[in-house]
Amino acid sequence: MNELPSYIGAVDIERLLEDHPIGGDFDTFARTVSRDELFARQDRLFRRCVAQAWRTGFYRRLWGAAGIEPGDIRGLEDLPKLPVFDKSDLMRSIEEHPPFGDFGGFKADDPSRPPVVFHTTSGTTGRPQTLLFGPKSREAQNLLLARAYRWQGLRAGDVAHGCYGHGTVNGGHYVREAFLHWTNALFISAGTGLETPSARQVGLMRDFGTTVLVGFADYLKRLAEVAVAEGLTIGEDIRIRMISGHMSPEDKATLANLWGGPTCYDWYGVGDTGIIAAEGPDRDGLYIMEDAHWLELLDVDSGEPVTQGEPGDMVCTCLYKDDIYPILRFNTHDLSRERIDASPGSYALRRIDGFLGRSDNMVKIKGINVFPHAVGPLLAKVPEFLGEFVCRVTAQGNLVVVAEAGSGDGELAPRLRALLKNGLGIDVDVELAARGATAHLTEVERRQKPIRLIDERARTDPRER
Repeated sequence: MNELPSYIGAVDIERLLEDHPIGGDFDTFARTVSRDELFARQDRLFRRCVAQAWRTGFYRRLWGAAGIEPGDIRGLEDLPKLPVFDKSDLMRSIEEHPPFGDFGGFKADDPSRPPVVFHTTSGTTGRPQTLLFGPKSREAQNLLLARAYRWQGLRAGDVAHGCYGHGTVNGGHYVREAFLHWTNALFISAGTGLETPSARQVGLMRDFGTTVLVGFADYLKRLAEVAVAEGLTIGEDIRIRMISGHMSPEDKATLANLWGGPTCYDWYGVGDTGIIAAEGPDRDGLYIMEDAHWLELLDVDSGEPVTQGEPGDMVCTCLYKDDIYPILRFNTHDLSRERIDASPGSYALRRIDGFLGRSDNMVKIKGINVFPHAVGPLLAKVPEFLGEFVCRVTAQGNLVVVAEAGSGDGELAPRLRALLKNGLGIDVDVELAARGATAHLTEVERRQKPIRLIDERARTDPRER
């Protein structure tokens, strides 16, 4: 007889589905739930998370330093009393309590504890951070992602091809589990171009009849180019009807053109929280999964709530993480804004515009705040732009944009400079490059999120910046 707690036994599936419906039940919920009913549900889940957070050294220390005592936080209305934290606080926890930190809320040597799922972040902004999930919170995260795919139109006959990384990184495993546990579509977990070479990936799509692509827009664009280079005819050898990933409106148009006209959907989340918001059938803004997350948009400088419709840092409280690593007021440092127009699909959930850039990846050029993520959509207005670019800040503090572009007249670079100056508000130098020439800088074949900023000022005295 197995005396150890099992992963499956630790998840109350019936209760999970009551708290977070999926499929047709979710669509009905999203259309009919009242704001009062939704708040009552959120408040009930939040109080469970607060109780678990007090069991962790991390929150006892964080909240204690802010003068918060048990009993001070009685419900969601008290949430603003809690301090915001971010990745730097988690990394400090890991340094002081190696190797996992003290935010998990479990004792590693306790034989009676449920299993703990361990992953890390990608480490693209420094040392990888520990990501911890209990069986319940892991399955809630998986369910929410599968909910989005199914809401967007995923069905049983689909063959989905996934381009998320594996190893210790959460992404590829999380997406695979969402497909396996909560959909009946077939799933090919190909990974990045480093894990499965791009030429091999498009061959798999042809051989197994892929109909759905999931991944980051930049690499999905690259795969379309590889398919053509391999002599495959998109629309005949490979027939894609749906793409779900992480993309701007410009990315959507490009991907639809490259892959023969599929319907493209955007969704947003981070490793700690899982999916936070996703486009629905109307494809007009990302609906916040409000039964699972309380999302605040706070001013980057003051930390106060922004005016509705203005951009701010997304600060997330996960309402389902009441077992391992509670997340209450986590600053993702990703920027978005809330939509203030009515939902075209008559859904009751709040909407955001999606990912607008990172506040901690902002660079100040001649007193102007510049977000590298904003450069791509501006360049996409020019037909000669081939979709790949990298921003370089020189030691002297000048911004150089290296853009891959097709053949054009001698006025192409000046046109791009004028376009970027108008959009960014500063003078920008533009260097044109041939197709594929920036790949060694962006590492688009190796990374889920290509490098878009190289700041050469990091090699100089920071007082000069």
